[in-house]
Amino acid sequence: MSTRFGMTRGKALVIAAVAAIVASTLSASMSTAADGNDGNDGNEARADHWGVIARNTIGSPVADLRNGPYGSFGVTGTAARPPYGRGSLGIAVADASTSLSPSSEKVDFGNEVDFFGDSVQGLRRVGFHVFQTGENITYGGTENLPNIRFEIDPNLTALPADNYSTIVWVPDASPVTNGWSPFLDATSTGHWFLTGSETACNAAAECTLEELKTSLNDGGEGATIYTAAVGKGRDNLWIGAVDGLRINQTIYDFETSGVKERRAG
Repeated sequence: MSTRFGMTRGKALVIAAVAAIVASTLSASMSTAADGNDGNDGNEARADHWGVIARNTIGSPVADLRNGPYGSFGVTGTAARPPYGRGSLGIAVADASTSLSPSSEKVDFGNEVDFFGDSVQGLRRVGFHVFQTGENITYGGTENLPNIRFEIDPNLTALPADNYSTIVWVPDASPVTNGWSPFLDATSTGHWFLTGSETACNAAAECTLEELKTSLNDGGEGATIYTAAVGKGRDNLWIGAVDGLRINQTIYDFETSGVKERRAG
C-alpha cells in the first residue's frame, strides 16, 4: 500500500531538497526586487539619484512623488491626467505674504550625480509638462510656474575664478489652466538666464537657450553641468505638479515608485 500510494524515504529526501532550492531561489528573487534591482543596475541607480536637493531648499516646501493629479473637475482628455504613467512630481511652496512661512520658500528636486561633467553645449532638447491652476495665476500671474535649473561651472576664459552659476529656464504661460499642459519646449519658449550674471544673459535679460550657450562659449574649456533639477521659488506661492521632464533624448517620468527613464521618440 505504501509503495503504490506513498513514497520511499529516498524520494522524500530528493523532493525536500528540490523544494529547498526553489524556495531559496524565490527568496533571492524577491529580495532583489525589494531592493529595487531588476538586473538593470544602471537604470535603477540613476532613478535612485533623484530627490530633493537639501542645500537648495529653504523653508518647509513640498516636492513629493504622488499619484495624479487627475482633473480638475470637469476637465477631460489629455489635460485630465499625467502625461506619463499615473504619477507626477507634486510641488508646493509658500511666499512671505502667507501665514505658512515667514519668508518665501524654495525647493529643487533633481539629480546631483548623473549629469555631473556633461557639457552645457550638449543641451539640445529640454522641457516638461505642468499642472497649472487658476489659483496659481492669482498668486503670481500667468508665468507663475516651476523652473528647470542646471547648476554649472561656467568655465569662462574671462572669469577663471568663477566656477559656479545656475542656468534657469522661465516658462511662458501654460496654454492650459486647471489641467495638464502639453509639452512646454524650453528650447523655443520662455527664456533663460544665468544667476551669476556672468554674461549678458542675466536675470534682467531674456535669452533663448542657444543665445545663452553662445554667451558661455568664449573659447575656454566650455561650461559643464553639476546638477539638473526642477525647482520653484523664492517668489510666489505655487501648488501644482510637473511630469515628463525631458533632457535631450531622455524623458524622466515621475511616479510614486520613483523616477523612470523613457527614451524620447
